[in-house]
Amino acid sequence: MVQSLFTDKRLQEDIKKSGRIKHVTRDTVLMEPGAEVIFVPIVEKGVLRILREREQKEIFLYHLYPGQTCALAINCCQANKKSMVKAIAEEDSEILQIPANLVEDWFKYPEWKTYVNSTYGSRFAELIDVIDLIAFSNMDKQVLHYLRERTRAAGTKALYITHQQIADELHTHREAISRLLRTMESKNILKLGRNVIELIGS
Repeated sequence: MVQSLFTDKRLQEDIKKSGRIKHVTRDTVLMEPGAEVIFVPIVEKGVLRILREREQKEIFLYHLYPGQTCALAINCCQANKKSMVKAIAEEDSEILQIPANLVEDWFKYPEWKTYVNSTYGSRFAELIDVIDLIAFSNMDKQVLHYLRERTRAAGTKALYITHQQIADELHTHREAISRLLRTMESKNILKLGRNVIELIGS
């Protein structure tokens, strides 16, 4: 997957020589807030969920799909900062780990520079969407956005998750989430089961 992103043979060789494939199972944590960023993850197969965590509370930011990487991890490498996010495998995944010290070195390759700049653009656009949802939208819109993103990542309409998990990642109370989900069910937006939520329609 990643090799196909680039046509520069020298860059392909450097990726092959220095990159390491890591196989991870669902719910494996690859990065923790405050930890040293020793590699940049590029998704080969599967999906990663990126969260902002602070004071034992988490907020969902975005997903990374095959061929994508984390702009915040790249930024930490360039600024020599600790990780600001948590990265969790949404499903069994294969991750290409690029050593942090090579992020700047590989800017000599135009394709790598373009890839990094494109990553910044797309990831930060997603962050703006998250900020808009938090600042300007009702909680029901935040919940629906969250559920759509999680089911899209899982490749299914059914999401096996507890109301408490949703509340934790949206930084709110479980009771509020439960009430919203019941209201959304009454509007035929979704269907509730035991620790499972099934979206109806798009």
